[in-house]
Amino acid sequence: MTGALTVSIAQIDPEVGAVERNIETIRHARAEAAAQGADLVVTTEFSAGGYPVEDLVRKPAFAEACEAAIVGLAAETADGGPAVLLGGPWRNDGKLHNTAFLLDGGAIAARVPKHELPNYGVFDEKRVFDPGPVPAPVEFRGARLGVMVCEDWWFPKVPAALAAQGAEVLLSINGSPFEAGTQGKRVALARERVRETGLPFVFAAQVGGQDELVFEGASFVLDAAGGLAAQLPFFEASVRRTVWRRGNGLVCEPGEIAPEPGRLEAIWRAMALGLADYVNKNRFPGVILGLSGGIDSAISAAVAVDALGAERVRAVMMPSLFTSRESLEDAAECARLLGIRYDIVPIGGAMEAFSTALAPLFAGRQADITEENLQSRSRGLILMAMSNKFGSMLLTTGNKSEMSVGYATLYGDMCGGYSVLKDIYKTTVFELARWRNAHWLRGLAGPRGMVMPERVITKPPSAELKPGQTDQDTLPPYEILDAILEGLVEGEESVDAMVAKGFDRPTVLRVWRMLDRAEYKRRQAPPGVKIGIRAFGRDRRYPITNGFTALVS
Repeated sequence: MTGALTVSIAQIDPEVGAVERNIETIRHARAEAAAQGADLVVTTEFSAGGYPVEDLVRKPAFAEACEAAIVGLAAETADGGPAVLLGGPWRNDGKLHNTAFLLDGGAIAARVPKHELPNYGVFDEKRVFDPGPVPAPVEFRGARLGVMVCEDWWFPKVPAALAAQGAEVLLSINGSPFEAGTQGKRVALARERVRETGLPFVFAAQVGGQDELVFEGASFVLDAAGGLAAQLPFFEASVRRTVWRRGNGLVCEPGEIAPEPGRLEAIWRAMALGLADYVNKNRFPGVILGLSGGIDSAISAAVAVDALGAERVRAVMMPSLFTSRESLEDAAECARLLGIRYDIVPIGGAMEAFSTALAPLFAGRQADITEENLQSRSRGLILMAMSNKFGSMLLTTGNKSEMSVGYATLYGDMCGGYSVLKDIYKTTVFELARWRNAHWLRGLAGPRGMVMPERVITKPPSAELKPGQTDQDTLPPYEILDAILEGLVEGEESVDAMVAKGFDRPTVLRVWRMLDRAEYKRRQAPPGVKIGIRAFGRDRRYPITNGFTALVS
């Protein structure tokens, strides 16, 4: 290596399975890197096939398509432009590896299979991939690159081995999904690897949404002292160059450091990006949702408008006998503030028809939760019919507190294709509502100013399924419920442990039982954006038939 080595980091949004589109995205990133004078453009983990690829990679035709596309892109590097580091599958001696490929000079110059395969939380890589050997440094234009694939840098073994073999920089391509507060943990852990090896560190991160997962980008570079030399934007695709020179080892010139969003902004951007990519990658024209005048549907509508634009969001108010005047006013005002189409479809006629049809079967029995649920299911029927007719995806509006304890109706308010609040507790819903009313987000499509009337935030939450009903008739106050749920769900703590923290034992037991009983509902819930460390479905998979509850008293 003589003079400078210019490395452009391509923080891209691949689509799982869309091999040709992904290669075209990488091709565009390479062209942008060439304009930046780059010697090398670094993309992200499994960027050729999209990540996480799950069982799709077990299809021979898919692996073949990825391999052919990588070989084709390698041939293009004979033009003298930047080399490309990208990810994809490699079949070798009957094994399948998650691999980093260096494409240079018209050929595949190096392959580095992933050594550490994650098998926890959202990851299940041991199911589909074989581990590669501990890698050796890759020679590139006079520099020795310590190339790693994501999990390889989370433990000391691979970085230490690369350093011992003469690597001059640690360079990791990643598919590490968003969790609130994760970026700080990543940087802190990367500093540990820098301290252990004495080498600078490059973290190339994916951006975008893939089903429940969101990837926030925020690629970064640490110098050999652990200082932040560069950081790419959060929640945005970007190609940024870094310049490296010989000094005491390879030294990265200080570059632009994108600011990190605060907690609530990060959560909001994750919800918007996850929804936008789910809708767009699945080719929906837009979304439709029930707008009740309550806070959950108001937040969901606001996220949808920020993600997709007002013209792709349609709201429907479906009043019943118990819908209050305030709810009608608040729903209409939400729609006005957001600038979305708003329809009113009363469900009184549907309820009367169901009541008439069921009357002979229910004769002699008192009205109860059955009739309440018929309201929710009537609304679900209307919304699904509109979704079928117009092609827009039905957006579900339930939150994590409700889904935890089963405070939701199967085939009613649980109908839908996606949920932005699935991993958001109710107390955080209130925080987000106040925050969004006070903030406008650059790069998103929603309006400046308030997105919901203040009364939506301040009035007692209610499903309005019977006169005077509030959520707290059935559930503990949300500040207590959410604190208990965070202990039981995120912390996997016992009833005794929660009682030791000062919570009332009967309340904890009641929440524990509701949590366990609702597993069958959660199995039938739509996917939703993962925000915390224990999202239902991806991270927390419990048996429906579960006798352990009998041991809790």
